[in-house]
Amino acid sequence: MPAYHSTFLAEESQDVRTIGNLSLLPIRTKYRGPAFEPDQDYDIVEETIDLFRPNSFFKNFEIKGNADRLLIYGILFISDCLSKLNKTMSFREATRVLSNLSLDNFALPGDVNFPLNSLYAPPKTKSEAELLRSYLTQFRQELAERLLTRIYQDDENVPSKFWLSFTRRKFMNKSL
Repeated sequence: MPAYHSTFLAEESQDVRTIGNLSLLPIRTKYRGPAFEPDQDYDIVEETIDLFRPNSFFKNFEIKGNADRLLIYGILFISDCLSKLNKTMSFREATRVLSNLSLDNFALPGDVNFPLNSLYAPPKTKSEAELLRSYLTQFRQELAERLLTRIYQDDENVPSKFWLSFTRRKFMNKSL
């Protein structure tokens, strides 16, 4: 059975900006950044959260487009987020931890310590690198916030055991 790919692959032919080979797709967000608002309610952040659990079982992933690269980045970021949480962490404490994680300095494609340099093309200019960094920061912030609302949907004091069971799973045997 093949892995699940992004539904936003069809939008790449439209007016979607790319940096390197990573699409800057629209995000429904309250955070400041370069992402623009999507036409519909379903965006790449929702899709990443929806596809995290089924895709985390796959060790291989065939990339069909630039939207898949953003999906891979999001899935790996969710894995990092889940590794920072534990069974006894409250919603408030988890929000603090994940907001710090999403704002931490991180490697971009082309940097020496970026784990997926073989799959991602680096930005061509310094201004593209800054735009990519601000977009990914906005993406990470929104992803962390929406992930927390899913994990603590039933109880604000205890995270969902169905989400925390994926803490040891490594998508494509990689991590950010």
